[in-house]
Amino acid sequence: MTNFIIHEPAESYHFRSRNGEYMSSHLLADFRESPALYYKEITGQTEEKESAAFTLGRAAHSLILEGRHAFDRDYIVCNGPVNPRTGEPFGKATKAYADWLAEQEREVISEKDFGFIMKLQAAVCVHPEAVKLLANGEAEGVVRACCNGVPCQIRMDWFNPDYGLADLKTCDSLRWFESDCRRYGYIHQMAFYRMVLRAVSGTTFPVYMIAVEKNEPFSAGVWKLTDEVLDLAEKTNKAALNRYRECDNSGVWPTGYEDLRIIDTL
Repeated sequence: MTNFIIHEPAESYHFRSRNGEYMSSHLLADFRESPALYYKEITGQTEEKESAAFTLGRAAHSLILEGRHAFDRDYIVCNGPVNPRTGEPFGKATKAYADWLAEQEREVISEKDFGFIMKLQAAVCVHPEAVKLLANGEAEGVVRACCNGVPCQIRMDWFNPDYGLADLKTCDSLRWFESDCRRYGYIHQMAFYRMVLRAVSGTTFPVYMIAVEKNEPFSAGVWKLTDEVLDLAEKTNKAALNRYRECDNSGVWPTGYEDLRIIDTL
């Protein structure tokens, strides 16, 4: 049974985190770095920026995890209007392109970028472990629960009731992906997901990560995170949630760098 999973537009999900209604893994990571940063984000004091790479990543997730039908619902593959004098598309800096873009109801993906996404999809589709994980389940499922006294929410890339959680990441090289997991906080993210999912299901599900290279040869790999490493990350997350409650009750949101620090090594 997966009746604890709901589906809603990504914009609605992220809005409920950005206004402080629910704690997300991303915002908890920012809180661990600096409570002051978290507070500025939920009070609208920081500017939301979406890079072209992030947009492309969302499109890749849509095609790989949800399929072409869902991709075509949200995206259009096109280079834009063609300049009749040159027979080539107008540049993205031109007024003609800007006017055309403003009329589009779906996000625009260039033909070049779509070709790139197709290479990512092909790499995942031929990996036997990835195929096994994605053979059954649902994408972009939202789960909400109260953890350590804090309302939390997650949006899972993929949930397979037979295998557990699976998250899709892109990387420069599979050789360094395990370092990326630590550098970018992926382990803490997945520990947070596991914790929220356990709170509503009563089950501690296994956790997997599917990684695919953004460069040739566009290889894919699958990693399973051990319970031991996830348990350690969960302890850190729970400690951060306890600190969050303290900050929320006191109204004090420190930077985390108020005390004197010492440099004593070269």
